[in-house]
Amino acid sequence: MSENLKSPKYYFNRELSWIKFNERVLEEAEDTRHPLLERLKFISIFSSNLDEFYMIRVSGLNEQVYANIRDIPADGLPPRAVLNRISAEVHQLVAKQARLLDEDILPKLKRKGIRIRDTNSLRKPQSQYLADYFREKIFPVLTPMAIDSSHPFPILKNLSLNLMVQLRESYKNELKTAVVPIPGQLPRFIPLPSDNGKTDFVILEDVMKKYVDQLFPKLKILDISEFRITRNADLQLAEAEADDLLKFIEREIRKRRLATVIRLEVSRDMPESARQFLMENMDLKESSVYESPTYLDLSAFMSLMKVEAPEIKDQPFLPAFEKRLLKQPNIFKAIRDGDILLHHPYDSFNHVIDFVSLAAEDPKVLAIKQTLYRTSGNSPIVSALKKAVENGKSVTALIELKARFDEENNISWAKDLEETGVNVIYGLMGLKTHCKISMVVRQEGDSFRRYLHLSTGNYNATTAKIYTDLSLFTADKEMGEDASGLFNLLTGFSQQEDWNKFLVAPATLRKGITKLIKECVKNHKKETPARIIMVMNSLVDPDMIQELYKASMKGIKIELIIRGICCLKPDIPEVSENITVKSIVGRFLEHCRIFYFKHSGKSTIYMGSADLMQRNLNRRVELVFPVEDPKIKHRVRHIIQALLDDTEKSRYLDAEGKYGPRELGSNSKKINVQEHLLKESKEKNIGLDTITGIG
Repeated sequence: MSENLKSPKYYFNRELSWIKFNERVLEEAEDTRHPLLERLKFISIFSSNLDEFYMIRVSGLNEQVYANIRDIPADGLPPRAVLNRISAEVHQLVAKQARLLDEDILPKLKRKGIRIRDTNSLRKPQSQYLADYFREKIFPVLTPMAIDSSHPFPILKNLSLNLMVQLRESYKNELKTAVVPIPGQLPRFIPLPSDNGKTDFVILEDVMKKYVDQLFPKLKILDISEFRITRNADLQLAEAEADDLLKFIEREIRKRRLATVIRLEVSRDMPESARQFLMENMDLKESSVYESPTYLDLSAFMSLMKVEAPEIKDQPFLPAFEKRLLKQPNIFKAIRDGDILLHHPYDSFNHVIDFVSLAAEDPKVLAIKQTLYRTSGNSPIVSALKKAVENGKSVTALIELKARFDEENNISWAKDLEETGVNVIYGLMGLKTHCKISMVVRQEGDSFRRYLHLSTGNYNATTAKIYTDLSLFTADKEMGEDASGLFNLLTGFSQQEDWNKFLVAPATLRKGITKLIKECVKNHKKETPARIIMVMNSLVDPDMIQELYKASMKGIKIELIIRGICCLKPDIPEVSENITVKSIVGRFLEHCRIFYFKHSGKSTIYMGSADLMQRNLNRRVELVFPVEDPKIKHRVRHIIQALLDDTEKSRYLDAEGKYGPRELGSNSKKINVQEHLLKESKEKNIGLDTITGIG
């Protein structure tokens, strides 16, 4: 069959696919199998996801429309059509989210003794407490801003929540308007003194509305309503024009705070006149306005996860510790004895921290080289790097200043590390450094040995508790040579393109994955069928999708486990009928990238930092590395099989772009992959010879 595989009919739109992913997040909030506060957590995640989507993706589409850019993506939808679809679908999802919160989750929390109170229905002691709280802690930081001929519409911060107040002097009919920003530095949920053993909160904007008249003495309050703005937050980096990248990004971050407004959220009770006033001053159309029947900025509900209520939260778990590392206190000897695989959060991230911390103290260690894309506050990795400098070691840290929404944190880390003597590098011109690698150079006798930690995820001790990632410790000589070459590429003028084992973007990753797919096609036989399995966050790149279509058309079974965006259409007769796509959304964020190829009775496995997207393959420095140790390959196959076997959190994609569960037979076993792997981690260390899975 001859098909034009570039035809738009074979591709889903990237942005609309992302909305389907966020819809699956909202489905987790609906899932009553989750404890109640965990359902509220998914409500919050849905909102914070939308914030980022509007700040980056929707703002980018708006810019394309305004600039009259005519480039059409693989799916064939022009930017304006995509924006219209986004507006329609998000309006529906936001309304669904509000109903779920107001009609289901909050009433059930109330029955559990966790209440958000109406400020007008409090008992006298709580009312007095609230009045004192407003006077002492809220009033001093409020800034009412008049809007009139001498006071233009104020420049409000991105993602700021605000009160719009309409008022009038008692002796005049003239309508006055003021905006009062709701201070982001104050807690959104204010705990009240206990009332009959209940856990009571009032929400900050309700308190401000109750006492806002104190800001406007001698004026009559006519109306108070809330609104929230979202601005374009995509940094446009003309790096070639920047003499100092760090200072340049600092300037761009400041510009971000004043960028174009691309979304306006308003409370349902806002008068139409006030709504139109805001739209005119922000140059917005009705499609960019989102009316909420409930609270604005539901991402703030994440703070309620701090409530002491273990019966309505996920049961805590203790990550497993790798037996070999516990038995052998010298981590470098343990790695020399054979590669070590960790699967976070099921396996403890402390082993990764120990790797860098022990290297900082080991007198035989001469140098540490480390990439940092995103890291945590009070990062133990950063502390270890500073300690290594104090101990006289050569330390190089490549900090990606362009890691979206972590720019300010990373600038702070960069300055801090530079002050302690770390060689801080900001990466390559025009490329974002996304690879995850740590290299320790150690003198052992008359020779030097490189020890590596390679990962699919960031060096972030906080997210390592909630993101699933795979990481590998190895002292493999050829990989060590590749690691040195990679750091030389990142820190110097090296233009290395040949690697022993690594696949590195943008030089060799695309060619390497394409070659692996083509080898499956070449060696696919009826008696020894080829098989391809890929685990990713996103699949967008049209050329890679076409390679998968070609493999499917040759009869190869292809299984894709893609949490987020998928632009490939499965189940198209004679094109993708051999491809299945499923997404797993659950307690943990599925973040692994695994590429599995089998033909001629043998399997090849790669893992790394890259999704198959244009940005990863063309505009980032990415690292994908092979898994070669037979026992570790066996364990990775076991993890892949567990993901394939999942029935409870899997949603399958069809050719129309819809996701849904598969019907189970009467004898089918229900499997939640994350619960299954948590159970295994409790039984750790499991003997690798007992693991079963794909061949």
